[in-house]
Amino acid sequence: MSPDVLMWLAIVAGGLAVYAIKLVGHLLPEHWLAEPRVARTAALVTVALLSALVAIQTFASGQGLTVDARLPALVVAAIALALRAPFLVVVVLGAAVAAGVRALGWMA
Repeated sequence: MSPDVLMWLAIVAGGLAVYAIKLVGHLLPEHWLAEPRVARTAALVTVALLSALVAIQTFASGQGLTVDARLPALVVAAIALALRAPFLVVVVLGAAVAAGVRALGWMA
């Protein structure tokens, strides 16, 4: 098989797997999902996935790791979140710090 066909088969298989997982979630009895342990685990999985996404978006560059203007922007955004700033303020502060750091040429 050609690489294009294999890629499309993988995309279709992934889509079907995601659909099946979502369908199973809807078919589960509601009282199973109401257990505190299940709710706690679901919340922790969500936090873990979001943390992994942030780490990859902050430190990844192709196949390697890099430290650039995204790191100080993330630190400032985390501080703003810790101080309970509104989400829009957090985003604007992070973007401003990244733009400022890049404009000053401190980190590419």
